[in-house]
Amino acid sequence: MPYNDDELKFDTVPNRLTAIRIAIVPVVVILLYMRTYTTDIIAGFTFAAAAITDYFDGKIARETKTITIYGKLMDPLADKFLVICSLIMLQWLERVHPFFVMVLICRELAITSLRALASAEGVIIAASPGGKWKNLTQMFAIPFMMAKPGLLGIPLFAIGEVLLYLSLGMSLWSGLQYIMGFFAGVTVRAKERRSLRKQHSKNEQ
Repeated sequence: MPYNDDELKFDTVPNRLTAIRIAIVPVVVILLYMRTYTTDIIAGFTFAAAAITDYFDGKIARETKTITIYGKLMDPLADKFLVICSLIMLQWLERVHPFFVMVLICRELAITSLRALASAEGVIIAASPGGKWKNLTQMFAIPFMMAKPGLLGIPLFAIGEVLLYLSLGMSLWSGLQYIMGFFAGVTVRAKERRSLRKQHSKNEQ
């Protein structure tokens, strides 16, 4: 099915916000690399600002009906770039266990591959509620863990650590839901194809 002109637009407000979120990724990385209390706090606020753009770009795109092909590609990539790069830096700072980062990256690669394969087979796997809660929890946990010394006496790091490991459980659970949805969808699609082949064979007789 051909795309209409609106879907092929790049210069839209939602896409600009997504592009800003991608541009923020190296800023967060550099701030954490500097390893000072001040830059850690700034990194946390910068990450939070980027996370907020994730909410608004989707909201604006739906309300103004400016959902584009580029937005569909860039939006999830921007989220993954932001989260994965931040977690790698937190692991480098020895604030996150390497196991968590490895599990998360492998999960993201597996689900992205599954969804791409499902799309090629004509199967749409909707985002699961568990996946949405996982993303939300991570968006709160990561900036808290960037501010390790705390802020105004609030133990942000401890709170972030709890939230992050909660998100690990949500990540594994939602990943299982995606896998089940993939196999269920592919099975239905295979049955439909067999039925069409049988019908086609009958019509030729």
